[in-house]
Amino acid sequence: MKKTESEKRILSPVKLPKYNFSIRAPEFQKEGEEFIIWFFEGIIEKKPDYVECLMYLGNAYTETGMYEKGLLIDQKLSRLRKDDPVVHYNLACSYALLENIEEAFIALEKAIDLGYKDVYHMKQDKDLAVLRKDIRFKKLMKRILKE
Repeated sequence: MKKTESEKRILSPVKLPKYNFSIRAPEFQKEGEEFIIWFFEGIIEKKPDYVECLMYLGNAYTETGMYEKGLLIDQKLSRLRKDDPVVHYNLACSYALLENIEEAFIALEKAIDLGYKDVYHMKQDKDLAVLRKDIRFKKLMKRILKE
């Protein structure tokens, strides 16, 4: 069997030149959550309804203590994903972190109505600590366990 011209050709490895440069722009000096926030804010600026990106950004805001910004993201997500139990659970967490107890219970109840049933997580989640002191929290837990 004869080899074709392309089969005969021997490819040598590609050698890339060595570059010695650094990016001096301040945006690229960020690290960790600060970089993540900057990165996702840039995406949201171009695609404001990009749900997955909004979720990551909301989590990053919450992780860094930017609870008001996290709440704004969770409110937007609750409008974009009206039937998503996790979105409403996260909204309840944001309200609770800001000690807006009434709105937190409304959002938590909606999350449960939509199917959120992770009792163990709700009992452990530090974001909901302020709600666990309220009798309504215990009633919601009993309701889930009955279902």
